[in-house]
Amino acid sequence: MKRKLFIFIGLLLLLAGCKSPSTNQPSSKPVEHGNMHSEDSMGMDHENMEGMQGHMDHDDIPPLQASKGIKELTIPPLLEKKQDADYDYEVVAQEGITEFFEDGATKTYGYNGDLLGPTMRLKKGETVKVKVRNELKEPTTFHWHGLEVPGSEDGGPSKVIQPGETKMVTLKADQPAATLWYHPHPHELTAKQVFKGLAGMLYVTDTDEDATALPHTYGVDDIPLIFQDRLFDGEQLNYDGLMNNDGTIGDISIVNGTMNPKLTITQPIMRFRILNGANARNYTFRLSNAGTFTQIASDGGLLSEPIETEEITLSPSERAEILIDFSKMDPHEPIAITDEAGNALLPFEWKIDESTEKLDAAAWTDNTPFLSEEEKSLPVSKEIELFGMMDKVTINGKKFDPNRIDFRQEKGVSEVWEIYNKPDMMGGMIHPFHIHGTQFKIISRDGKEPEPHERGWKDSVLIEPDERVKLLVTFPEEGIYMYHCHILEHEDNGMMGQVEVY
Repeated sequence: MKRKLFIFIGLLLLLAGCKSPSTNQPSSKPVEHGNMHSEDSMGMDHENMEGMQGHMDHDDIPPLQASKGIKELTIPPLLEKKQDADYDYEVVAQEGITEFFEDGATKTYGYNGDLLGPTMRLKKGETVKVKVRNELKEPTTFHWHGLEVPGSEDGGPSKVIQPGETKMVTLKADQPAATLWYHPHPHELTAKQVFKGLAGMLYVTDTDEDATALPHTYGVDDIPLIFQDRLFDGEQLNYDGLMNNDGTIGDISIVNGTMNPKLTITQPIMRFRILNGANARNYTFRLSNAGTFTQIASDGGLLSEPIETEEITLSPSERAEILIDFSKMDPHEPIAITDEAGNALLPFEWKIDESTEKLDAAAWTDNTPFLSEEEKSLPVSKEIELFGMMDKVTINGKKFDPNRIDFRQEKGVSEVWEIYNKPDMMGGMIHPFHIHGTQFKIISRDGKEPEPHERGWKDSVLIEPDERVKLLVTFPEEGIYMYHCHILEHEDNGMMGQVEVY
């Protein structure tokens, strides 16, 4: 309906020869526009109407096949520290073979293995050295998504590691406990490498977290869930033949690299750390019995208070931590995490020890206001316009140029970024917007306060067509950082800019 409405309005504007008035808000300080060319962007509407046969209709995406629940969910192993070495961890990007299908051998990529990667855990305040090596036949990078590290260690597209090359990076976990992840970020190769299997979880842990009695036994009551969708060409992940410039969306669901998974639960309250690791699909997660669960954290850490909800939507790269209280449910009724269409993505089997002491989800509440009045009143200092589809995507009318700095910002100084998702003649697309090197706060959506589930630290945010979102952005370290759409094909097509923090 929204798509038809936008097309109708667009045709009326063309017939009337009208121009849309500017809706930029006045500011008491200079606003950086990044040389935005609105009229040029309007002209692109006509170009975008040509060759749209390959455009992915994201209002009519292919449904996911339900899990048959025949294989126990793979839990990524914990990455172990090296002993008697001059570095703490080693992460190797490599080729592998994965048996998704019976008697089938699918060529995949993985970190330290055939598919995906081990979970890295860093203690809050800990500094570690990580040896990274590229054993692929193409360049890659190692991006620590959500970790607040100097630009030199962030692993953006300028930090390319060639085949056979090894580098050492230093990571300091100087931020609250959170569920982060790591993945490749080479320009024009990111979508392919993630699609083929390069992704892994990265936790920042805190002793205070243990003290609150949150479930924290890895693989027992604290479970990582990497949700991805895939298209197969026969038994192969033929990305070059299957890719879509508007985001490669598949009909087969995999969780932690497991096809047709199930999970045997053993505790009455389970903590799930959910990552949308897809190239482009948005996920809405529900329970098959229409029950509720509790969201306790967003991308960058615990929410100010737990949120009881029946569903949660995550765009690519977003994370959430939820608690499911199985003691309130009928063990004889089939239970699964489903998508919005009711397709079971992760069925559960029950082996709960009823004598296990229950936890109180209401215990994790922070009474500190998430946004101060001073933060809410800061003027907009940077305006960003997301626009386009397929290979016509831009930010502020421009495509990524590694030699161009689009914005500058002082280290430790909070600024307000206003992100506008400008619709086009096709109605526009949702763009998940990500900023490297920071965890930001959402101030408002179209002038309204964010919903409770977004009142937490974030590094990625879903932005609807014609929506304006204000973010409070502070960089704790110096360097050059990327900001971009996290539909990976859009990112590869140049929907990306750079901010220099000094």
